[in-house]
Amino acid sequence: MNISIAVLPGDGIGPEVVTESIKVLEAIGNRFGHEFQIKSGRVGGNAIDDYGTPLPQETMDTCIDSDAILFGAVGGPKWDDPNADVRPEDGILAIRKSLDLFANLRPVKVYPSLINSSPLKPEILKGVDMMVLRELTGGLYFGKPKKRWNTSRGRRGVDTLKYTEAEIVRILKVGFELAMGRRKKLTSVDKQNVLESSRLWREIAVEMGKGYPEVELDHILVDNAAMQLIRNPSDFDVIVSENTFGDILTDEASVLSGSMGMLPSASLSSLPGNSGTSSKVSLYEPIHGSAPDIAGKGIANPIGSILSTAMMLRLSFGMHDEADSIEKSIEAALSEGYRTADISSDGGNQVNTTVMGDVIAGAI
Repeated sequence: MNISIAVLPGDGIGPEVVTESIKVLEAIGNRFGHEFQIKSGRVGGNAIDDYGTPLPQETMDTCIDSDAILFGAVGGPKWDDPNADVRPEDGILAIRKSLDLFANLRPVKVYPSLINSSPLKPEILKGVDMMVLRELTGGLYFGKPKKRWNTSRGRRGVDTLKYTEAEIVRILKVGFELAMGRRKKLTSVDKQNVLESSRLWREIAVEMGKGYPEVELDHILVDNAAMQLIRNPSDFDVIVSENTFGDILTDEASVLSGSMGMLPSASLSSLPGNSGTSSKVSLYEPIHGSAPDIAGKGIANPIGSILSTAMMLRLSFGMHDEADSIEKSIEAALSEGYRTADISSDGGNQVNTTVMGDVIAGAI
């Protein structure tokens, strides 16, 4: 099976962690007899430097012509000028919008061997295994008007939080479908006591819930959700939220796993069909950013990127055995005490990015 993958390393630690994912992918190809065609593309700040845009047309064409996208990270202090016409993050936002990647799946799991790496008490973390579903192409990040301007009374800025019924319905449908395949519990996050968009969101969720009588539907305000993620994380199964809330909550949830470097994500335009594969191009990336403070030091955790690769094999190509092999290799490496700096609070054998990738690839 010949598979074409667009690889967009980006900025900061993006290239470092993606390199280890490619290493693991090659190990999968060797063991299972697959041929992965890697097509690299430029994106983010480095693309701005060389092309004047965070997303060159050549990169977009590569994404469209590929079977899936493996993404690193973008951004850094070099491009943080708030007055700049273009920003590195515009690249990933444009890809999401162009490919209609509206559903962002972020699994959060606590590995038993890392239970002491989290600042939370071990008894709180037992049994944590949730899927956070974030709407990805609407809300504050894309709503218009979005602008800044000067007035006689000072500077002003506006961002617009806007959702259509169709946008809400399709993300909630993914949430219900995911819950049906798990513990049949869906928690819908909103801020309906303040926001009109959230009142619409909850109203639609209630209506759709009648079509999924097997699913226990809960509603929770986003501020309470932030608290319950720390107090009772094992109570959650599938969480669905709008764009901004999901972005914040999943960063918070990374504390449960011990590090943001542990969490993968998949951005999809639809759930895989009955064949177990998706016919549309999907994007896979770790949830961490470019982490410029540790870039080039060889200490970044590649596990989030490698787990994103496993999600790609499972969701885009229906390669469940291959994805299982990667996940088991990661569990084996952690059980044997291998740790990158971010998850080394419980001791163990602290290794650099490359060695962690070697150990995981070697266990495939």
